[in-house]
Amino acid sequence: MSLKVPKANNIQIFKDGYKYLQGIDEAVLRNIQAVNELSDLVRTSFGPNGRNKLLINHLGRLFVTSDAATIIREVEVVHPAAKLLVMASQAQEAEMGDATNMVLILAGELLKKSEELLIMGLHPSEVIKGYELACTKALEELDKLDTFSLPSPLTPPSLASALKPAIASKQYGFEDALSTLVADAALAVMPPNPKNFNVDNVRVVKIMGGSLSASRVVQGMVFGREPETSLKKTTKAKVAVFTCALDITQTETKGTVLIKNADEMLNFTRGEEQHLEKIFKEIADSGVKVIIAGSSVGELALHYLNRFNIAVLKVLSKFDLRRVCRVVNATPLARIGAPTPEEAGFVDVFETVEIGGDRVTVLRQLAPNEAGFDPSSGGEKTRTATIVLRGATANHLDDLERAIDDGVNVIKALLKDPRMVPGAGATETELARRIETYGSGLKGLAQHAVKRYSSALEVIPRQLAENALGGAKANDVVSKLWGRHEAKGGEQWGVDVENEEEGGILDASEHKIYDSLAAKSWAIRLATEAAVSVLSVDSIIMSKPAGGPKIPQQSGNWDEDD
Repeated sequence: MSLKVPKANNIQIFKDGYKYLQGIDEAVLRNIQAVNELSDLVRTSFGPNGRNKLLINHLGRLFVTSDAATIIREVEVVHPAAKLLVMASQAQEAEMGDATNMVLILAGELLKKSEELLIMGLHPSEVIKGYELACTKALEELDKLDTFSLPSPLTPPSLASALKPAIASKQYGFEDALSTLVADAALAVMPPNPKNFNVDNVRVVKIMGGSLSASRVVQGMVFGREPETSLKKTTKAKVAVFTCALDITQTETKGTVLIKNADEMLNFTRGEEQHLEKIFKEIADSGVKVIIAGSSVGELALHYLNRFNIAVLKVLSKFDLRRVCRVVNATPLARIGAPTPEEAGFVDVFETVEIGGDRVTVLRQLAPNEAGFDPSSGGEKTRTATIVLRGATANHLDDLERAIDDGVNVIKALLKDPRMVPGAGATETELARRIETYGSGLKGLAQHAVKRYSSALEVIPRQLAENALGGAKANDVVSKLWGRHEAKGGEQWGVDVENEEEGGILDASEHKIYDSLAAKSWAIRLATEAAVSVLSVDSIIMSKPAGGPKIPQQSGNWDEDD
């Protein structure tokens, strides 16, 4: 008979205040629950019929949007496991600019399905192995599903039709107008090699009032303010960009001046005035008609600029200042003085126009085929276009801007990889079917996880149907989709969010509903990685938050003596 060795209880490893959670119940299942709550938050905002969320952030700013990237950015998530999901969605936003909601929904559903397996007794490592196998298979099959490619000579109609599904998922009903605007702006700034397309070259200026139909694309840049000087319009103008203040420079130390008579008082500021006049005369003599100021403009400087008939526009954002330099092909100067020919830029049209009730300044470069264009005078032409958006409310304009941002990012993704797959949940249903078949042929415990991965992919068509037709009909739609996909050549059937009379399903290719293959591939990869990261955690160790105890408020009046 062996002796019983007494156990030492309550061995303290960490400092007081630490939280230590471990095991399936305390760590894994609690993490899954937190991720599911975050996933459920954005789930109803998925697809063309997704609902808006009304958010008020810590600064009191109001957001009304269905854009998952904005919702996640403005909601301050503190749970460590949910933060892993947030990071995955942010990676998708940075890489593709679209399909962030798909990452959140798919990762949440993968973890929801894994919860059932863990409760049944499967070890997390078996689930992780199965999910990784299924992800590899899904990416392999996804490459075989591309049915359409962006045509090589890009035209506005072809580009607009490729953008429509992405924009419709944010602004259903406005996709025709918005996709045309985005396509026109993108083609206006398209470089000779389309793979070098820069999303930063398509700008948006929001002007309240009017309706979306009054929106238009302007070659060049638009600023929501008037020039500081009386000159409001000039053509074929030389441009100088200054980052320093256009004013008399102040000394660092204070000085005292003793004035003894009236003549000294009159002559006191004359030297400074003459110096400033000389500087602006040099600038005017160099042929500069437009100055872009990145800082303040003094009253005396304005006086001389008006006298020399030079227009001055204040641009206080350093990012916008860089973009202006790119549009006019100028070098920003940190000193006041006449620019050299290499440092000066050129603009075809500098004008102030009225849009709605607002007066805005437009820096426009004419296209090479427009009358009166002199190729030798302007150097390199603009690579920036601005979409002037009109709308009734600031929130609506913000949401339209987000849809445009998604559209421009989709163009960037398609120019790198032009392959497209059927949308409306058709691709996910087909992948689910193929992974189900693949899982049935596997041996060992990993096959259960592979089959759960297959059923998790169903969440995309199911959620589209739920948001459009209601929860009761979503099951019918998903079962009809499965029936179509089981038949030969049914890979292109997806959810019809408009006509439930037709059975709630449609041929996505026939209706030209396509999604970017690259965006879909990244979303599946990132969602799987996020789910696997959460499942591989078996302990949560949280240290005590920094900072001492809060000092209790003292009762009584603040200015009473002790």
